[in-house]
Amino acid sequence: MPVQMDRPEFEALVERALDEIPDELAALVSNVVVLVEDEPPEEDPDLLGLYVGISLTERSANHTGLPDQVFVFRNPLLEMCEDVDQLVEEVRITVVHEIAHHFGIDDARLHRLGYA
Repeated sequence: MPVQMDRPEFEALVERALDEIPDELAALVSNVVVLVEDEPPEEDPDLLGLYVGISLTERSANHTGLPDQVFVFRNPLLEMCEDVDQLVEEVRITVVHEIAHHFGIDDARLHRLGYA
């Protein structure tokens, strides 16, 4: 049975996952906004999260673009988890996965590291 959790509680889990990112890495995150959406894009309904932007490894020295975006999709995460402990872990993995894309780490490497 999927976990039931209202949006404010879920957003608090995302904030908690962000707070758990080591300070040394968090200090390097630049020009990124993290957003919770209920559903992923229609063209990819199985996504749990999404990074939209230009990774630090691809930016020019004078990059002044709009903030990069990390999306965490609430309903797919709720549906895949059977209890709150599993949800906490999956939210953490999703947040780390998407923030890692900001640093230019690709899906293959994240999979090897256990963040896929």
